[in-house]
Amino acid sequence: MSFYKKEDLYKLGLKDLGKNVFISKKCSIYTPENISIGDNVRIDDFCILSGHIKLHDNIHISAFCSLHGQMGIEIDSYSGLSPRTTIFSAMDDFSGNSLINPMIDKELTNVTGGVVHLKKFTQMGANTIVFPKVTINEGAVTGAFTLVNTNLESWTINIGIPSRILKNRSKECLNKLKI
Repeated sequence: MSFYKKEDLYKLGLKDLGKNVFISKKCSIYTPENISIGDNVRIDDFCILSGHIKLHDNIHISAFCSLHGQMGIEIDSYSGLSPRTTIFSAMDDFSGNSLINPMIDKELTNVTGGVVHLKKFTQMGANTIVFPKVTINEGAVTGAFTLVNTNLESWTINIGIPSRILKNRSKECLNKLKI
């Protein structure tokens, strides 16, 4: 994996850039002026970041993840996305009452959505899809191939399409942090 050098990261034109940031040269970043990245963040190969995105500290975004932040995405510290996770903060109306396509006049479409917020200590399993206006509360995680279309409760393990609570999650990991 080949990461941007520190001086090249500044050239990307990000809104904010923390320390110890590793972004793959194979990552695609659109609207960098709307993207803030905190300290100790790693973004792997073939990720797409677009729109209004705020990444706090100590975050890992695995390969092939897509963050579509038209209406905002915020990921709090100590969180991560496993490979192929996709987060949508906006969504087209598929009912047939509107046209669907970013190349169509906005008056003919019906895009809705809202901020997606992943709070501290969250992890999305491989191939998780997160819909707009969802909050992943502190410590919540998902298993692979989970569809999150409602808020997730704190410190739970969630699976399925749509997501449901499998069981509660231990908070033992907090004892290892000195924060």
